[in-house]
This record gives sequence, C-alpha cells and structure tokens, in this order.
Amino acid sequence: MPEPKNDKKRRPLKSLPPEGFQPKVWIIWFGLIAACAALYMVGGRMGNSGETAKLNIQQVVNLTQVNQIKSGVIEPKLAGGRDWMTISGELIQDAKLPEGLTLKPGAPKPTRFVAEGRLTDKNLEVLQHSGLYTEKQSTSWFETIGSQLLMFGVLIAVIYFLFFRQLRNAGKGAMSFGKSRAKLLTRDRDKITFAEVAGCDEAKEEVSEVVDFLKDPKKFTRMGGKIPKGILMVGPPGTGKTLLAKAVAGEADVPFFSISGSDFVEMFVGVGASRVRDMFEQGRKNAPCLIFIDEIDAVGRQRGAGLGGGNDEREQTLNSLLVEMDGFDTTEGVIIIAATNRPDVLDQALLRPGRFDRQVHVDLPDLIGREQILRVHARKISLSDDVDLNAIARGTSGLSGADLANLLNEGTLLAARRNKKRVEMVDIIDARDKVIWGRERRKLMDDEEKKSTAWHEAGHAVLQAILDDGTLPIYKATILPRGRALGFVATLPTKDIRSMSKKRLLDYICMAMGGRIAEKLVTHEISTGAAADIKQATSTARSMVCDYGMSDLGPIALGQDQDTVFLGRDITRSQHISEDTARKVDDAISQIISIQYDRAETIINEHREALDKIAQALIEYETLEGKHIMEILQHGEIKSPVINESMSKPAEKTAEPKPAPTKPASDDGGLPKTAPNPA
Repeated sequence: MPEPKNDKKRRPLKSLPPEGFQPKVWIIWFGLIAACAALYMVGGRMGNSGETAKLNIQQVVNLTQVNQIKSGVIEPKLAGGRDWMTISGELIQDAKLPEGLTLKPGAPKPTRFVAEGRLTDKNLEVLQHSGLYTEKQSTSWFETIGSQLLMFGVLIAVIYFLFFRQLRNAGKGAMSFGKSRAKLLTRDRDKITFAEVAGCDEAKEEVSEVVDFLKDPKKFTRMGGKIPKGILMVGPPGTGKTLLAKAVAGEADVPFFSISGSDFVEMFVGVGASRVRDMFEQGRKNAPCLIFIDEIDAVGRQRGAGLGGGNDEREQTLNSLLVEMDGFDTTEGVIIIAATNRPDVLDQALLRPGRFDRQVHVDLPDLIGREQILRVHARKISLSDDVDLNAIARGTSGLSGADLANLLNEGTLLAARRNKKRVEMVDIIDARDKVIWGRERRKLMDDEEKKSTAWHEAGHAVLQAILDDGTLPIYKATILPRGRALGFVATLPTKDIRSMSKKRLLDYICMAMGGRIAEKLVTHEISTGAAADIKQATSTARSMVCDYGMSDLGPIALGQDQDTVFLGRDITRSQHISEDTARKVDDAISQIISIQYDRAETIINEHREALDKIAQALIEYETLEGKHIMEILQHGEIKSPVINESMSKPAEKTAEPKPAPTKPASDDGGLPKTAPNPA
C-alpha cells in the first residue's frame, strides 16, 4: 500500500558550520581586552591614589618654603591653558601638612602630594629657586594618547603570549596526540641509491621489483599480477635493513615515511590504533610512497602468549595494523616495508600472505660483501696506497656493515690523532684491535700475573698451531690486557666458515683446555683465568650431544627450548627427556671434555720446550705474530724481527700489510678469537 503523501513543506535544514569554525571566539577576545582594560585602569588608579594628598598651588609653595618637600615635578597641562600646571612630588618623612586638609578616617598619613592650578610667575620663581623640582616638557594630546595605547598594547601582547597562546598550543597538542609520528625524509637531501648499499646483492634483487613497480605499475598489473603489499626485512642488527629501505625510496624517487614500532604504543588505550590509521591515511595522500616501520616487533609481537605477553593497547594497535594492511590496495601505490631482528616473536597473522607477503633476509656479509662495503665507506676517506681492503675483509669475518663503517672511522680518527695526512694500514689494524678488544691497559697486571698469562696464552697458541688444518692460522698472540681479556690468541680465517665438522669441534675443545694445562704445569696451581675457556668448551660439547647428534646417543635432538617466557612463547616448560637420558647426556658431555683434556695435555707435554720459548717471548715482547709462533715450533727460535706494538705510539710500517683478525667469539681470557660458538 503506498504511503500517504505529506503535503506540508519540509523546513530546510540549517547548514552546518564548516569544520573548525568557532563562532564564539570574538567573545573570548572581547572578554580578554575588557579584562586588560580593567586591570590597566585599576592599576592607574592604584598608582595615583593611596597615600597621596591633594593640595592647591599655594599650599605647595608654602610647604616648599618651610622645607617639607623632598622632590617634585612641574608639568604643564594643555587642557587648562598656557599657565595651568600640575605639580606632583614626595613629602619628607613626618611632614607637617597644611591646616584645613581633610583626610579620610583611619587613612595613613600621606607621603606624596599632587596639585593642579594656575602658577603665577612669583610662585614659579619660588619653586625654581628651591631646587627641589624638575620641569617636564609639555606633551601633545596625540603623544599622551599614543603612550597610553602603547602601554595597553604591550599588556595585551604579554597576556596573549603567556596565556592564550599556551592554551592554543595545549589544545593543538591534545588534538594531535593520535596523529602519526612518521617522519617524511627529504628526497633531495636524504636521497640514497643502491650504489650506496653493498654486501646484500640478493636482498637488493628482491626489493628491486618494488622500485620497478613504483616507476611503472602497469608493467605488473597488465597481466594480472600484484605487487607484495608488505616486505619484511629480517636480519641481525647493523646489516643495512633501514639503509636498503631508504635506497628503494631513493631509486623510485617517491616519498619515504619512516617510523619506529615503539612510536605506536602509548599508555592510553586507542592512541596507537589512531596513529596507525593516520599513518596509512598520510600514505594514501602521498601515493605512490613507501612506509618504513623499524623494529616492528615492538608492536607486532604475538598476541596472548608468554608471561605478560602484552597489554590491551598494544594488541589494539596490532589489530588496527592488521586491518589497515588487509584493507588497502597496492594499486594505490602505498607499500609497507618493515624491519626486525626477532621474526620468531611476530604474530602469525602479520606474516601471512596479503600483509607481509615477502620476507627478505639481510644476513651478515660474506668476504666479497665485506670488501664491497669497505670500498663504499672508503670513498670519503683519504687512504694510503698500502691499505689492502681485501686483507681487512678477510680478517673481519662476522662483522656487519655498521661494524665495518665504524672500523674505518676509528682508523681515520686514529690517523688524525697521529698527525698523518692519510690513513695507513697500521692505523686501521690498530683501530680494529681497539674496537673489537678495547684499548691496551699495560699497567693492569704485575709480573706474576704476566707470567701466568704468558703460559696460558702459550698453551692455546701451541695447540692452535698444531691442530689447525690451514683454515684458522694464528694471526697473533698477546698478553696485553684489552677490555675484560687479560690476553688472547687471534686467528685469521682463510675463508668464511659456514658449518663445523665433528673433528673441528673436538679440536676446538682440545685447544680450549690448553690454557688451563699450561698454566698448571708451570705454576702448579689453577686460577680463574680459564673460566671462560671451560664455559665455552662445555657449551660446545653440550651442543654436540643435544643438538648436532655427535655422540653415542645418536642423531636425536635432546636440547630444550631456551626462549624466555617473556618473549611471546609458552609460559610453562615441559621435560622432553627422562632422568635416565639426562644422566646419559651429562656422561657424554663429561666424556668428550675429559678425552680432549687428556689429548691437550699429551700434545703440550710433547712440545714443552716450544711452550716455554713462546711464553718467554711473550713476556719479553708482549705480542707475537703468527709467523713467530710457527718459527719457534719449526726451528726452535724466532727468525723474523719482532715489533713491539703500542697504541700509545705510532706503529712502524712493515714490509707487508698485516690483515686484521676476526671478531672475537667472546671476551674470554685466552681462547682464540675466531673460535666457533655452536651454542
């Protein structure tokens, strides 16, 4: 049935005021001006009233003649005529007031006076002759009004800046509390290209598709393809994840928004979600563009897991991020790039296809990558001809791009401190030692501790030189304390070691026992210097038994999950092995260490003479190169000259540039610094 028609004309709706319109602002301004005027008038009255006596001209003249006036001012007044004057001034203390002067009941005795009237020539002569008065030039009506308005304007300005502007800024800050804190990088000043990123060729190939898409989207959408909505960069710290994301934006020449995951999370519920929505809205307005979220694990951690796995605010922020990433289309030209070094704690909903479709692994650089990174950073440094970047790259296995950049910078600072015009190889070598192991501390140990440390390092050096298969030759041994290490034996790998065989792991455990054995042979005591050696040897043996299946127990994973309960995993721990199996694991670990201890003791006893000579040379020279140790083992004495290096003096040039040793696996008291850490 049709609805009856309404013949009455509908009244038109009133148009709504535009957004941000404030119709009552003029009321605030009017009230502010009125309050200032009232304060000014009240202040003027208070300044002119109070303890002030109103006199006539003759009374002022009489008080002047009897010395009751302290000082005064004679000012012409235009309104009364040419001879109309205003006299004001200050009375002396306990002045005798003229008779007939009436005061208010209870009012204090006046200390000032004011008088107005015609001033005759005779009275003017009396006042001028007293020397108590100063004459003020007459001012025009315009000057008087102008000064009044100027003072009033200054009062308005002060109140505005101290009160009204603060309120406006406070309101502005409150309104922008939920706005995104993403920073827009300037394309001209902060532009970075792929030429400035080295050591991650595979990762650059992965993200180069994003550059092609931002330059020519139809190339991919013509055949129905879709560019990934999000790219997650995973890798250790300092490998260049952020730099690679900036290079993508620089190559595509599009806006680049950068924000940290911690910028989303706030104490107040709903603020993080609001910032996520505003960030994506800014991205749509500036499309095509890139949005880079650094350390996304701060907001994208797994929900509802672990001890204290999160709070409602963080989970609401993550939910908003999931919805926004699932809701926008890449055809708009907005691409999300995120970086983290903890992908294991991220929520699975964040990693599914449709959100972060692709994971790009940015690992530590290999030998070729390290040399490329060094060449990129060396462009801005004045290097000497003797600097061999390939040798530096070979001796810096395990260092990230940020570590290599810091190494070259420290070498440059060291060369400048030595008043050199160019950075030499010895500067970079000394800078590497300082960065990795710390500065030398020559006065730390006494003679007895030096002797103990020398035999400790000699034991490591003998075993490392004999057991090495050519992969980890000794670079140098030293008893100079650096950092927390009292001494160390550094090795120089001939190649990047990716995997470890059982023989190499057993040799490592055997070599770790050399310090304790050599120290015990000479001092007939054991000290705490081998604590780190024992700890690493035990850890390696446990990994061989529980993780690598390198024992009689067979290829069975017996290790337990070592993740902390606060990182988004299980709250409780379950025992995966029985007590009998755990006992067998302990016996297998103890057996491995005991066998290698006996093996190390046998080798050291067979080379006792070389052990003593190496220890004596360390006491004498403090630092020995690998070739010196090999000469003692082969010829019984040092054939090559020994240069005693010192960080406090400029190092001498050698015939050949010395390559840098690798990054230490730990800061122990004697273990070779390139020893593997399977755990």
